[in-house]
Amino acid sequence: MRLRRGIAGFVAVIQSVLFLTHFFLYQTWIHSAGPGADSLVTRTVFVLLSISFVSASLLAFRYTNPLVRGFYRVAAIWLGLLTFVFAAGVISWMVLAVASIAGWHLKFHAMVIGLFAGASLIGIAGVINASWTRISRINVRLANLPEAWRGRKAALISDLHLGHVRNGNFLRRMVAKISNEDPDAIFIAGDLFDGTAIDAGSAAQPLNQLKARHGVYFVAGNHEQFGDDSKYLNAVRAAGVRVLDGEKVEADGLQIAGVPYDHATRGEHLASALKKIGLDRDRASILLVHAPDHPAVAEAAGVSLQLSGHTHRGQFVPWSWFARKMYREFVYGLSRIGKMQVFTSSGAGTWGPPLRLGSNPEIVVLRFE
Repeated sequence: MRLRRGIAGFVAVIQSVLFLTHFFLYQTWIHSAGPGADSLVTRTVFVLLSISFVSASLLAFRYTNPLVRGFYRVAAIWLGLLTFVFAAGVISWMVLAVASIAGWHLKFHAMVIGLFAGASLIGIAGVINASWTRISRINVRLANLPEAWRGRKAALISDLHLGHVRNGNFLRRMVAKISNEDPDAIFIAGDLFDGTAIDAGSAAQPLNQLKARHGVYFVAGNHEQFGDDSKYLNAVRAAGVRVLDGEKVEADGLQIAGVPYDHATRGEHLASALKKIGLDRDRASILLVHAPDHPAVAEAAGVSLQLSGHTHRGQFVPWSWFARKMYREFVYGLSRIGKMQVFTSSGAGTWGPPLRLGSNPEIVVLRFE
């Protein structure tokens, strides 16, 4: 009961923010266009836009069919555009205020149309960018790396968010890109699924085509663990991928460990999980954990390299600023804390708006030295 109230409260807050944002845009439009623009049609359009994403999300968590998927995609794209259109509205009022103080004549409606159109084009560019997955190549030098691993490659992919926007076809393309790199090991750092209604087994089936000499490994992210994660983990296992659930494996002398998101949300949880795993500090190790929340804990446990995702690098401005504020130097790329290195990927998919600006979707190819 308490959980349901919490979810209802969260939904109510999000919907209230969206309603107020659309009300601001509505007022901007009718003020610039004149009294004639304030019609029932205009009001209806803004009201429907304001409730579109929350409505689509609630449907997406219960149903999966072409109609729901189409509605969710349109609503998610609009949510992304909304950030830029809202910024355009704020700028238009600021310009109007300056013009009024300076005594300048300003065609306010023409300016609003131009700013709204420009903002929409920026958002559309972000949608296009989000569909273009790059290969990022990183060299990593690890102390005590087994000689056999020098020069070998591993592929890292995270945050595909298979669901109503991206599905099995998207995963097939990612599998093909990874296979072309011929990696020695493959790491999937969580949020393979979005957490919405989906045939998990069918969506994960392309993972059957992933082959690596020293294994394909998966660790659960927060979107797999919104509720019961068994259907997602079973689907990954059925596709021939090793799920690391607070354990380690030996791969030709290299220690590979994984801790799922729900066992790493707090520092003490992660410390306890790593203690049970029992890494050998005198040998190189890789820790797969979805979020770079507690790198100091992993470093204290003797981890050599932590691989994560989760941050999406903020996806687009202004959320990228908040992501940087939260995760600091661990928000993206290769960084170091003490004797441990951390690589955080921006992910291959998107959550919410299928849009990226200043953050590219990627598959990471790590070359060990």
